[in-house]
Amino acid sequence: MLFLNLANDPTIERIITPRLALTAAEYLAYECGKHVLVILTDMSSYADALREVSAAREEVPGRRGYPGYMYTDLSTIYERAGRIHGGLGSITQVPILSMPNDDITHPIPDLTGYITEGQIYVDRQLHNSGVYPPINVLPSLSRLMKSAIGEGMTRNDHSPVSDQMYANYAMGKDVEAMKAVVGEEALSTEDRLFLEFKQKFESRFISQGPYEKRTIYESLDLAWELLRIFRRDQLKKISGKVLDVFYPRGVLCKKYLLSVKLIVFLCFVANYFVAIFFYYI
Repeated sequence: MLFLNLANDPTIERIITPRLALTAAEYLAYECGKHVLVILTDMSSYADALREVSAAREEVPGRRGYPGYMYTDLSTIYERAGRIHGGLGSITQVPILSMPNDDITHPIPDLTGYITEGQIYVDRQLHNSGVYPPINVLPSLSRLMKSAIGEGMTRNDHSPVSDQMYANYAMGKDVEAMKAVVGEEALSTEDRLFLEFKQKFESRFISQGPYEKRTIYESLDLAWELLRIFRRDQLKKISGKVLDVFYPRGVLCKKYLLSVKLIVFLCFVANYFVAIFFYYI
């Protein structure tokens, strides 16, 4: 089902369009028992329409000319999601907005971030560097994550690994900024390690193919693979108990791989000498 407002359509229609879409979604969810996904794009156009109507009514403007009640107005849209008691269906909202001049402090993304339960930040620099999807994890967040991960839901190492990856990536970004000022020669060995992690994090962890289906467990295993470039004592956000279980796995896999390679090599040598033996016989 599609509710569409074009650029040449009346501004007042742009204000009512998301409400019409959500009314239809509520009927499907709460009357028909469906699980409905509502995608609202672009909410920046909606906020601009709200500012235009507010200016026409000669109301006192707020930040950057937007009406002072924009927070309340946006909340009447974003909060029409979830479930109702006794209902079988649900509504999930994914509002999409563009940030003018990539400014996350702009009133539209700023107020949206206060109301919603999380945001996914799509980064222009990552896109230009060939990372797909170009998601910047540092400003991205989920307020529901802590209640949906851990033992019994994903894995008991999920939360500490997430914290450690986040911290190391942030450090890698800081080192990259410092490198632009002082040069790579001035970086310490530890700084170079964080810089290497940052590059691998973007090229291997964030970056995925358009049709790749990586499970959460595969992502956690990949996270451990990236974290093993650091010494155990450098992973300060992960408890010793979790490290005992997951940190040595890469070492064991490498030893196993070396053993397999050795066996294959010995079999090759044995076959070689057997062939020579039968040749001379």
